[in-house]
Amino acid sequence: MSNVLRTAIVDPNDQSRDGLKSMLLGMDIVWLDAECSRYDFFADVVERSKPDAAIISLDVNPDRALMLMEKLRSSSPECSLIALSRSTDGQLILKTIRAGAKEFLPFPCELEELHVALERVLQAKYGSGTDGRARGCRIIAVAGATGGVGCTSIAVNIGCNLAMRPENTVALVDLDLALGDADVFLDTIPEYSLVDVTENVARLDFHLLRKSLTKHSSGLYLLPRPVQLQDLELITPDSLRKVCGLLRASFSHIVMDISKSYSQVDLTALELSNEIVLIVQLDLPCLRNMVRLLMSLQQMDNIRDKVKVVVNRVGLESGQISLKKARETIGREVFFQIPNDYRTMVEMRNNGLPLIEQAPKAAITLAVQQLTDLLAGAQVINNDDNEKPTTDKASSNNWRNFWPGKSVAKTKSK
Repeated sequence: MSNVLRTAIVDPNDQSRDGLKSMLLGMDIVWLDAECSRYDFFADVVERSKPDAAIISLDVNPDRALMLMEKLRSSSPECSLIALSRSTDGQLILKTIRAGAKEFLPFPCELEELHVALERVLQAKYGSGTDGRARGCRIIAVAGATGGVGCTSIAVNIGCNLAMRPENTVALVDLDLALGDADVFLDTIPEYSLVDVTENVARLDFHLLRKSLTKHSSGLYLLPRPVQLQDLELITPDSLRKVCGLLRASFSHIVMDISKSYSQVDLTALELSNEIVLIVQLDLPCLRNMVRLLMSLQQMDNIRDKVKVVVNRVGLESGQISLKKARETIGREVFFQIPNDYRTMVEMRNNGLPLIEQAPKAAITLAVQQLTDLLAGAQVINNDDNEKPTTDKASSNNWRNFWPGKSVAKTKSK
């Protein structure tokens, strides 16, 4: 089943067409394949791009729009037609339905109304997920409280675990633009990078997109970071949105390995994500960075509710702060814990194999598989039942403990 409804629109009115386009670009169930300003040319546009649905505004010339719909019903029967009009005339609605429209919506229409109509078309065309709604692409961002906490290894293994399931198609995007090494973990030599896809996103179809990505034996598709440092400025928040839009139309899951700079590109990736895995270790610098990050991210409406704290390398022992103390300090639940297994992780990286192939029975492999299941199912759990969550009041007091100053000195002296 397709994840996204590939859509084309026609409206000779530039202002209303731009408004409709903005609404569509904000929907995760839609990929805007083409737009057109002339009724005369739209049949050729549909023939060339072969969208799942065509949205036709009737208002500029209802008679020509109806003729276009009748032509599309004959020439492109697989394309579902959706009509928009400011008119509520019953005769026009009847003619529109007879011309082949699956939906007739008032224009301008409410965002939710358009979304529901498109979802009905998607469900009728491809079926629905287990919850009765059309299945969309799920984006998982993996970020870290500092460098070296294992973000790339976790991101790669989440991606491979998802890709090994036959019902999934998965892409991994390396957003550590300067020093990303996801290709090393997968033992691949990519032909194309994020820059190549960014520069050609308007010309790529789904077939060419997959040819531009590097496929791992697990089934995971990799979109690596740019090769040249000089190309980093070509990756912008806007270009990332366009690339993610194309990826969402082709894949069931996208995993993004975020850099530690938390640039505008990184923040855009977090905004686009459904789940944000924030990796931390139980040491003082890492926890202090975690507090700083949470303070900032909690001020962002479209990010704060998606953050899930994952503690990596639990059981390292040397210099680790207790989980209870760390939990009180950051003031929120720990979503998941991953045990320390340095030797297995190094072997995985050096061999270019995911954990499920390198060490299928290892505790760390089973832990990452469970984390993958939880993220795919969007369930929030706490896998440490022996500790109670802290309150907001406790968190506001404890945040101060990891800022430079007397409170830190007292913590160390104890």
